[in-house]
This record gives sequence, C-alpha cells and structure tokens, in this order.
Amino acid sequence: MKDAPQELRAWLEARLPGYLEELRQLCAIECPTAHKPGVDEAGAWVRRWAAGRGWEIAEYPDTAAGDGVVATVRGGGRLRAMLVAHLDTVYPVGTAAARPLRQEGGRLLGPGSADNKSGLLSGLYAAAALAELAPDSFATLSVVCGGDEETDSRASGAMLRDLAPAYDLALVLEAGRENGDIVSARKGNGMFTLHVTGRAAHAGVEPEKGANAVLALAHQIVALQALNGTRPGLTVNVGVIGGGTVSNTVPEQAWAQVDVRVVRPEDMAPVEAQIRAIAAAERVPGARAEVRDGWGFPPMDRTPAIAALAELAIGAARDLGFTTCDAATGGVSYANLLAGFGLPVLDGLGPVGGHDHSPREYVDLDSIVPRTAMLALLLLRAGATPPPARDPIRHG
Repeated sequence: MKDAPQELRAWLEARLPGYLEELRQLCAIECPTAHKPGVDEAGAWVRRWAAGRGWEIAEYPDTAAGDGVVATVRGGGRLRAMLVAHLDTVYPVGTAAARPLRQEGGRLLGPGSADNKSGLLSGLYAAAALAELAPDSFATLSVVCGGDEETDSRASGAMLRDLAPAYDLALVLEAGRENGDIVSARKGNGMFTLHVTGRAAHAGVEPEKGANAVLALAHQIVALQALNGTRPGLTVNVGVIGGGTVSNTVPEQAWAQVDVRVVRPEDMAPVEAQIRAIAAAERVPGARAEVRDGWGFPPMDRTPAIAALAELAIGAARDLGFTTCDAATGGVSYANLLAGFGLPVLDGLGPVGGHDHSPREYVDLDSIVPRTAMLALLLLRAGATPPPARDPIRHG
C-alpha cells in the first residue's frame, strides 16, 4: 500500500453507512449474559457476516453461556493476530427493544453500543479492509467473540486459553476511553470470600458460651482494609457482608466478599498469603475463618512487548491525523486473561465510547472510522515487523 493511512481511511469511510446499519442490528439483539438464546443470536449474526465473505468459522459451544465464535481470514504474510470482543451485554431482556440505537448530536446511544458492539464491528471491518487491501500483510486474522465476558468469563476464558498458543498477539476491542486513550495495563482482580464460623448462644442468658462470628469478622475487615497501599497499586475493598440470624442470638455465622486488585503479577501470591494469615488469626476465641474463592484475572502489566505495541498504535493514530495515548486502569477485561496466557496484548482499541452499563451508554460517531483505521494500520505495521516476544505465562 503506497499510502496506507489514507487508503484504509477511505475504504472505511465508504462503508460507514453499512457499519452504522449493522451496529443498529447488533444493538437490537437482546443478549444479556444469562440469556443464552440472545447471546447465541448475536453469535449467529457474526457467523453470517463472516461466512458471507468466505471466512473460516469455528464455534466453541457451551451448555450455559453463549457459544464462542471465531471468524478467521487467511493471508500470505506471517502475522497471526486475534481481535477479541464479546457478544454479551448487561441489560435485561426488553432493554434493546425499549431503547433502540439512536443519534444525539455526535453520539450513538444504545445498549451495548460501546460495550462491545462497536468494537466487535470495528474488528470485523479492520480485518476485512486488510483482507482486501493488503492480504500479504498477515497470515491469520481471527475475530474472537466470547459469550460471558460480563460475568466470570468461564467459557470464553477457556476458549482464549485454547487459542492463545496459535497467535503472536491479541488486540482487545473494548471501547477507547472517553479521552481517546488505549489501554496498555490493567490491574489483576480477585474476589475472596471470608466465612467465619462461631458458636451460637442466647445473647441475654449466657452470652459467654457463644463465639461471636460477626465480631470476629469485624476485626478481620479492619485488618483487610489496612492492606490498602501496602504494595504499589494494591486495593482491598470489603464490599458485601452478612451474618447472624436474630439480634438476641450470638451469631454463629458471618461472611464478607472482598475485592482485591494488584498491579504486579508478583504481588498475587504474597497478597493472598496476607489475606489467609488475617483469616487464620484468632480474633474471638472459638470463632474460626475460612477463605474461599480467590484470583480470577491476573494483571496485564505493561511489559516491553506491550509497550512496543502501544507505540505502534500511537504512531498509527498520529499518521491518521489524531492523537491517542496509552493508559493504565483498574478494571479487568479479556486482556488480563490473554496477558496471563503469555500473549502481548493491547486493549481499548474500539471506537471511543462511555457510560457503559447505563441508559446513557454511547459511542462517538466521529471516532468510528479513524479508530477502525488505526486498528487496521496497527495490524499492518505489526505484520511488517518480527513477531513480539511472548511474555511469561502467569495464568491457566
């Protein structure tokens, strides 16, 4: 391609009306994670789109979650890249019908418009642009769609783990941040549950025979909250608690759900050890605590390979006439899992959007073409350089 930035942008601008109609169709599908028929309907839409262009289709069926879909186009180059999105939303059935995609000024509002329908479409369009304009710039481009990202990623995480060894890098298509930033680092996340078992007794007649589980948990909560900031970026939040039965009984049971986030992979094991030590310490004689659950998503730290991808994306944006920067965030996505599987990965590569999971969720109309062109140009340039070194496997 003689002038890749402009050729890609022109190709996408010519197809913007079709993109917008397809975004309307996708946003009209009722696909909350728990509604498997709707998530599978969104997957079927992707399969039809890709099959109509002669792409390969693979499915990852699941009995409970929406089936995973992988749409692949082959080329004559060496780059093997996956573009990763999700099919599910958080909105209850009926929301899409009540709030169809609409335009307000420069924004397109609708359920799933930013998270993650526009990103999914941009992945399809970027791959299609390269398949037509630069088929020798890649070996494999796969648009990978999971069906349970908004919950625990049980099914889609297993799919990504199976796919990861066959690719050189992954680009995750969550929306660009509201200021246009892409994401090069994400905190890892764990959900730990402390369950305390004490001993019930009558609170008025013989309280000394009881072991107050709520009191023991209260001591543990204070100790857990004190972990905040003891390691760089560490956050600990006791967000949900419960316990007891009636006020005149010394409570026998109490529990708390604890959200824990770390920046560095090497902090996961010692932080977990600290949580378990807090639970093991006897705070109230006769009350004992058990730690359940644990880490779900490893950190996506900004490794040299990820930094190099970020620089390619920043340069692509600059050559397309706009500015983007890379940023770190505390939220988790598929990028955490992919980084944990050892793949160099970037996130936030969809069009700019915001107000996810709310009635004001939107995607910025004017960002669609340039951001999709940036994605395609990033892939084009990644295909012209040696594949980045894989990072250490830290998860799964």
